[in-house]
Amino acid sequence: MGIIKYILQDRKANLANPTKGKYIVVFFRTAQLISRYKITKILFFWYLLFYRVVIEWTMCVELNWKTSIGSGFQLWHGSGLVIHPDTIIGKNCSVRQCTTIGVKQDFTASGPVKAPVIGDAVDIGCNTVIIGDITIGSNVTIGAGSVVVKSIPDDAVAAGNPARILRSNPVIT
Repeated sequence: MGIIKYILQDRKANLANPTKGKYIVVFFRTAQLISRYKITKILFFWYLLFYRVVIEWTMCVELNWKTSIGSGFQLWHGSGLVIHPDTIIGKNCSVRQCTTIGVKQDFTASGPVKAPVIGDAVDIGCNTVIIGDITIGSNVTIGAGSVVVKSIPDDAVAAGNPARILRSNPVIT
């Protein structure tokens, strides 16, 4: 994949997105590309510093360039977002403002803590918390204000605190 194509891989998914989120995604992809190789990190350290200060600190979007996110990523409203660097997000996912995706600190467990794995085509509502060593299946919708601490299967709709499955295998007509 070429450099421009890599940086703009989310463009088509964000055409209807009028918010600053679509620009943050472009900055994220650029930082991700730069951080792949030691030489580009050295040559473009100023960009990574810019990304850290402007995107992460000023705009309050903690989206580390180490995070694995598939193409077609949509970030709506881009503020108050925290995504753990070890999180894996599939293709064509959308995340809204004030969302936290991270690890659950368990001081009694031995070994490393694991971040969530999110499948393809997942729609995450605003003010959602997804935390712990869990898996969110593909084609899942998570309602606004949900607290997800357990895995969710494919083709489900979940909401609430704690989140529970409201509908599984929805029929699309």
